[in-house]
Amino acid sequence: MMVQNSIPTLERFGFGFLIGSEWRPAQEEFGALPFIYGTLVSSLIALVLAVPVSLGIAIFLVEQAPQKIARPIAFMIELLAAIPSVVYGLWGIFVLAPFIRNHLGVFLQDYLGWLPFFQGRLTGIGMLTAGIILAIMIMPIITAVVRDVLEAVPSTQREAALALGATNWETTTIVLGNAASGIAGAVVLGLGRAIGETMAVTMVIGNSPQISTSLFEPANTIASLLAANFAEATDRIYLSALIEIGLVLFLVTFVVNALAKLLILSVTRGNSRTA
Repeated sequence: MMVQNSIPTLERFGFGFLIGSEWRPAQEEFGALPFIYGTLVSSLIALVLAVPVSLGIAIFLVEQAPQKIARPIAFMIELLAAIPSVVYGLWGIFVLAPFIRNHLGVFLQDYLGWLPFFQGRLTGIGMLTAGIILAIMIMPIITAVVRDVLEAVPSTQREAALALGATNWETTTIVLGNAASGIAGAVVLGLGRAIGETMAVTMVIGNSPQISTSLFEPANTIASLLAANFAEATDRIYLSALIEIGLVLFLVTFVVNALAKLLILSVTRGNSRTA
């Protein structure tokens, strides 16, 4: 159905639809590149921020923390995943955006302003804000999956490493090595969530179809474009363009999540054979 409704833009723009940078519905000019760029960059920012924190928390909960501490912390982290995305968006507008505009953005421009990523206007609404929001949203998912993967590693591997004289940290690195593909699957699963997130990103990214190297400038993502414009798309070619870019998002998300499932499954199967 989506492919059928995408045929008008496929016939009119072809591959140029994916690499075009102009989005002007009134002139019937449609290029998806700014939205693809915004989706990829915001998701990459989220991964860079969320993955180290998630790995650290998961390692602490499984390998270091006693049960009476690990259980409450794990419960609190899992509660973060239950918060509606609109709440994250409101928090981003009223708390995070002013903090970036008045403090974090000023700090980054003072010390790293020579980089093009930290130049431009400080409004608090833009790519960096969306990336931080996404990082907070995907952190519980990555943490929970990595924790399950680490717990799936047989305890005999830890006991063998300790018996050979390995320290606790050396034992942890061995466990991480055995769970590497599962950890990669958790990261990819978090990436899939970041790519498809809509409401929170729409509220803080600025919704501007532009490509800018500055992380402080407004941008847009595929999901945000669909959420903000689908209801008002009455023209046939406009609706077809939105459906085609939605099809791109569906295919990317499907491939990412399938890859994550395969990576996690490879770890659990390998560990079940070892056990």
